[in-house]
Amino acid sequence: MSIATGKKLGILLSAHPDKGDLPAIRGLALAARAAGTDTYLYLIDEGARAYKDPLMETLREAGVKLYVCAYGAMPRGVEPDEGAVFGGLAALGGLMDACDRFVSFN
Repeated sequence: MSIATGKKLGILLSAHPDKGDLPAIRGLALAARAAGTDTYLYLIDEGARAYKDPLMETLREAGVKLYVCAYGAMPRGVEPDEGAVFGGLAALGGLMDACDRFVSFN
């Protein structure tokens, strides 16, 4: 395990998983964690569908903190569970404010 750097990276996914962004998100998030960067992934709109992807377990195991927009998850059949924080835009705003870098996949 790497020494914590005190840095924070936020990643936002709003695009449907079929767009093909998940491999890039995986690489970015795992590289950040390997460097000791606190990493947060927020799934919103069509991106909420990615919560069902097995990749999310890989990211959780690596220490990535997952957030899902509850409003976006409901109509897409994504049910809240203990694997992520299900919340609203206030959580997203807080992440954007707290992170040193923030990357968006739209």
